[in-house]
Amino acid sequence: MASLPKYIVLWPIFLLSCLVITVYTSETQYITIGASLSSERMENEFRRAVANLNRHRHLHFNATTILMDSNPIRSALDICDKLLAQHVFTVVASHPNSTDHSPISVSYTCGFYNIPVVGISARDSAFSDMNVHKMFLRTVPPYSHQADVWVEIVSNLTWHKVIFLYSADEEGRAILSRFQTLAEKKNIRIEPSIKYAPGESSYRSVLEPILKCTSRVILFSASAEDAYVIYQDAERLGMTGEDWAWIVSEQAFEVEKIPVGFLGVHLVNGTNEVNHIRDAVEVIGHAFHHLMAAENISNPPTGCNETNSWESGNRVYDALKKTAMLGETGQVSFSEEGDRLNPMYEILNVNGNGMKMSVGLYGHKTEPSWGLRMKLYNLTWPGNTHVKPKGEKISRNLRIVTLKEKPFVEVLPLPKDGHCIPVKPAKHAFPCKNGTQDHCCMGYCMDMLAKISEKVHFNFTIHLSKDGLFGSFEKHNSSEKKYWNGMMGELMRQEADLIVAPLTINPERANDIDFTKPFKYQGLNILVRKTQKDSSLASFLQPFQDTLWILVGLSVHVVALVLYLLDRFSPFGRFKLAKSDDTEEDALNLSSAMWFSWGVLLNSGIGEGTPRSFSARVLGMVWAGFAMIIVASYTANLAAFLVLDRPEALISGIDDPRLRNPNEKFKYATVKGSAVEMYFKRQVELSTMYRNMEGQKKYLTAEAAIEDIRKGELQAFIWDSPRLEYEAASDCDLTTAGDLFGRSGLGIGLPKNSPWTHEVSMAVLDMHESGFMEDLDNRWILVDSKSSCPESNSAPATLGLTNMAGVFMMVAGGIVAGVLLIFIEIAYKRHRGLKEKELELARNAADRWRGNIEKRKKLRQTWQYLHALRDSQELAFKYEENILKRRTLRQTLQKQKEEQMRVNSVHKQPSAKQNPSQPANATSVKLNSNNTKPLVPPPYRRPSLLEATRESDCLPPPLPMDYRTPGYVPARSGRTVTWHNPSHNPSLSPDNLV
Repeated sequence: MASLPKYIVLWPIFLLSCLVITVYTSETQYITIGASLSSERMENEFRRAVANLNRHRHLHFNATTILMDSNPIRSALDICDKLLAQHVFTVVASHPNSTDHSPISVSYTCGFYNIPVVGISARDSAFSDMNVHKMFLRTVPPYSHQADVWVEIVSNLTWHKVIFLYSADEEGRAILSRFQTLAEKKNIRIEPSIKYAPGESSYRSVLEPILKCTSRVILFSASAEDAYVIYQDAERLGMTGEDWAWIVSEQAFEVEKIPVGFLGVHLVNGTNEVNHIRDAVEVIGHAFHHLMAAENISNPPTGCNETNSWESGNRVYDALKKTAMLGETGQVSFSEEGDRLNPMYEILNVNGNGMKMSVGLYGHKTEPSWGLRMKLYNLTWPGNTHVKPKGEKISRNLRIVTLKEKPFVEVLPLPKDGHCIPVKPAKHAFPCKNGTQDHCCMGYCMDMLAKISEKVHFNFTIHLSKDGLFGSFEKHNSSEKKYWNGMMGELMRQEADLIVAPLTINPERANDIDFTKPFKYQGLNILVRKTQKDSSLASFLQPFQDTLWILVGLSVHVVALVLYLLDRFSPFGRFKLAKSDDTEEDALNLSSAMWFSWGVLLNSGIGEGTPRSFSARVLGMVWAGFAMIIVASYTANLAAFLVLDRPEALISGIDDPRLRNPNEKFKYATVKGSAVEMYFKRQVELSTMYRNMEGQKKYLTAEAAIEDIRKGELQAFIWDSPRLEYEAASDCDLTTAGDLFGRSGLGIGLPKNSPWTHEVSMAVLDMHESGFMEDLDNRWILVDSKSSCPESNSAPATLGLTNMAGVFMMVAGGIVAGVLLIFIEIAYKRHRGLKEKELELARNAADRWRGNIEKRKKLRQTWQYLHALRDSQELAFKYEENILKRRTLRQTLQKQKEEQMRVNSVHKQPSAKQNPSQPANATSVKLNSNNTKPLVPPPYRRPSLLEATRESDCLPPPLPMDYRTPGYVPARSGRTVTWHNPSHNPSLSPDNLV
């Protein structure tokens, strides 16, 4: 190979080089960029910028330029003859020299052939119309984009209401439209938008209506010529002094003599044509580089004599719009309309010397996300003041709307003297109107309002809501349109300036009005009536069910019966049969067994009557164990039922099944059209409860619902927790159930973008920090510390008479039963005593008659013996009598005389008077028929046995033939019965038998 000729070795290298050169030459594409510029200098800058693009290997850019003619027709002809003939792929357009005419002819001509045009100075809003300028894009934003900066300035200065003053041309309409779109997102409202005709010599009639508006912030869009005239007229009307604020457009800010304090914007690098040429050429280079790398494009038209548009023109235009880069003028990117995005503006302010000073920037060269940065402390405002205007014509006489809602607002009749006097715990009371009637308003909110007015420095008048509602957004009176009613409606209709009431902050209301910082955080709760357990007379029986009580009572008697039987039949028992009346049964009888059984169960002492047999004692021990368990269980359950028995809430909370699955017997509700109803309507999981409340009775006020809770017509009322806590503390029969839910806040309502919102909010925050709001809570809401209601805790409750009334009634019943039984026992004893007495009398009578019969037999025997003895002695007596008659005659007479004297002395004594009914054997003197004294037996003679024993003392006389049954009258003396026979005949006595 070394011997080969040299040309043979170099030949492959030569062929390879030729191939590479051929390939490179064939892949290189030429792109021609045209330009219609304002001067030759700009043409040179353009050529240098295009030459810098030729660093790309596969693309080569050529430049061709013309000077833009101020005549649109000649300018269009130049485009056709000088630019399109050079096969331009895109055109960079400026403005004519020494004029501000837009390149509209360039846009029309190139747009017809789909050749993209990149404007570098045209800011007319008309070029944003894609229907007319479909192939136009620009490196400068349109004038209408100043609205972006205006919105940020107004929002940063916390103004929410503006006056928009604009010219009746395309530019004015465009900036108004863009501002309206952006302001809606920032809650900025245009009070009036005032349009004026350009080119007038005086605009006084246009400006005068502005004086009647409440807003004092004017956004002004005008040309320099019109702005000069308007400034002069506004100054004459006093609209450039204090309390006013002007933000003007770039064109209006170019006037030499601008009033002090005006704000304006200026586009950074907006007039630097060189930088915009460089950025436009760079955008074109980036677009073609990415486009040619992905696909091939066709050649553009070569003149205006062609009727077909460029097929690849739309793809080139889309590639240009998608291009984003960091250029000389900052971040360069385009919107869908081809307008420049992310521009950087300078905020200018006219100071007291009439100098335009930079006070802020909008946007950033390298950080597109940066927004507005302003030095608010360094601003000069109209009237040469440094105090920021409030933005509205402020009246310090505010109209306050409220409604009656304890304890926040209490309404009392106005005294006759017309002066409202606060009633404790209130510290302030203000007159308030309800239609034509005058009242006095006081309460939590009134004390708070007094403090706020003192801090913010305003006067106020108070009136009550016309319909007494908080406000709901719904259809009314069959209207198809929804609107606010209640206090919300009055605020929206500008019938009030503030809502000072327990108004709940919720999303629906916050969309249409402003709220201050919450003056009280709260939630929703449920008010119910306490469930008072009936303290019936049988409360002490609650620990056991009825079945258990029956079984216990039955067990007592069964055990008593078994004990009796075991002790009776056991050989070791002490059961004895009674053998005499004096012997008692010593064994366990049935009564004693019953007493033992009850005594063991009730844990009472048992002195006697206990079982004696082993079998009965075993049963007694088992029964004692049973009694111990029963008594212990009863005691524990009695403590649970009585000692810890407290009134409880009817439901457990918002998740209670009776709320989630309602029935006809359980009714609950809230106030119609309130924030609570909105809450249930908004929450999907509570939709069932909302539908149920919709079908219930409608309550327009909380007072009506709370009254129905007290009456028992409503079982649960759902409302704000502060009000329910106040009611529960004031009424011991009411209580709240469960935990708080739906937490929110109570705030003061103001119209949207009210100038008072910030100051009132700061006053509320200051009152929170100073402890004033806590003091209001303690005085108005947390009143339960002074309430007489028992505390709701888990400590044991004190039993009362209602709990133990049944026990006392049982004792009283026992006393009554005992008294009734003692009367029954007495009556029974008397009845039984009479029976026993009759039996005893009958038994004694029988014994007496039996004894008398025996005595009569003995007496008859005695009589027979005495008759026989008397007959044998009769003669001896007669003989002795005859002997003694004479001997004793003298003595007898003497004795008779002495006896007569004694008898006479006896008759003279009253106590010695003899009862005529006295028996014959009594000491007495009997007279015979001749009134002479009968013979008296001699005193020395001892009476015989027959004489000593009188038949009348023990034995009734023989019954005569005409005898009738006598009425014997027993005289009880111990166990002896004495018989007195009225029919006794003394002639039948033994004394008369001799």
